[in-house]
Amino acid sequence: MTATRPTETDALARTRDRGHRTQAERRERTRAALLDATIECLTELGYARTSVQEICARAGVSKGAQQHHFTTKAELMAAAVEHLTNRIQAEILAASGELPEGPKLVEQGIDLIWQGFAGTLSAAVMELWVAARTDAELAAAIKPVDKALGRSTLELFQTLAPEMPRRTLDTLYWLTVNLTRGLALDAQIGGDATRRNQLLTEWKRIALAVYRGDVA
Repeated sequence: MTATRPTETDALARTRDRGHRTQAERRERTRAALLDATIECLTELGYARTSVQEICARAGVSKGAQQHHFTTKAELMAAAVEHLTNRIQAEILAASGELPEGPKLVEQGIDLIWQGFAGTLSAAVMELWVAARTDAELAAAIKPVDKALGRSTLELFQTLAPEMPRRTLDTLYWLTVNLTRGLALDAQIGGDATRRNQLLTEWKRIALAVYRGDVA
């Protein structure tokens, strides 16, 4: 059987395909650079001082290229919320592989939630939450993404602790999330780090007692 030689049309098609892939990759890199720069600005400068010009400068992107991806600052911030959530989810998922089973899971699980919801990225999250209080468009973008982060993290713990009653796990999880968010805010405004550690340690003791059935 004679092998069919590739035609000039086939070669052109492959070249165009590679060109499209390269162009798509460039667009994705530009978009990611803008979103990373947005989070960096929110963390370092706060929402009020985060300008599109500063974001573009840090991302190494022109204003025209930025507008090609995000036509308004609100649209950019909305995309940054999802990008930020994906980064937090990835950090939590990566760390969850080292979690033990049984009672130790409760203590280390609380540490994991604290790191995820109150880590370095939490500063950007809080800036967006505060801004969303008076920005309906931003609030509408944040709420579903924030809920998705909470649900996905809870589902992770449900798979890690299948022996724990669902209601107990849900209660411990959401209490932990809200406690860590409050403590993260305390850290942002310069609260006492020793007191935060004491509160986390006390919460671990209570949560462990609930897990063992010592507390109803």
